[in-house]
Amino acid sequence: MAVKENTARVVSPQQGVPATDSETRAAIYARVSTTNHGQDVSMQTRDLEQFAHARGWRLVESYLDLGISGSKDKRPQLDRLIADAHKRKFEVIVVWKFDRFARSVSHLLRALETFRALGIEFVSLSEQIDTSTPTGKMIFTVLGAVAELERSLIAERVRAGLRNAKAKGRKLGRPAKQVNAAQIAALRAQGASWRAVGTRLGISAACALKAAQGRL
Repeated sequence: MAVKENTARVVSPQQGVPATDSETRAAIYARVSTTNHGQDVSMQTRDLEQFAHARGWRLVESYLDLGISGSKDKRPQLDRLIADAHKRKFEVIVVWKFDRFARSVSHLLRALETFRALGIEFVSLSEQIDTSTPTGKMIFTVLGAVAELERSLIAERVRAGLRNAKAKGRKLGRPAKQVNAAQIAALRAQGASWRAVGTRLGISAACALKAAQGRL
């Protein structure tokens, strides 16, 4: 199966099985990081298509990112999938593995929250996760707790770093802006207001006043 890089193909309904309005519309997403080291996206798409067919779903679209690293913020086909999800072009998304789809737990959770709000189910074949089942819903809750813990740990590390820097006497925040008191005096002598002085020098009016009074 030849697939052009970063292009999507429309998958026809199962041969011999007429499409009906009651069929669940499914989309698949697959990704390989490189195309010149033996990686072949067909290994993923074959399993995904077989799974969808076994469930009786009608495949309406495949989103295939080829030669795209998992750490990349921008993935053309994943971005298109998200956009099409908002247009309700399908009712379930099937992926081969979490790490083929998401960059991190928090990224995965945000995507799942979006899909849930849109009424779209999510299936990860390798992890055997299906958000339409009670077990899948439970794992979604666990993932939410893990993502919240991840955010809390990051925030605590940032706060600990700030406390450590402050204890060592480091000055935090932006460096103080150098203000020329003589220039302020000259502008004031020309009749400029404190606000105009501040705008001219790229500082606040209050800062200009303090500088003129020698309080900076």
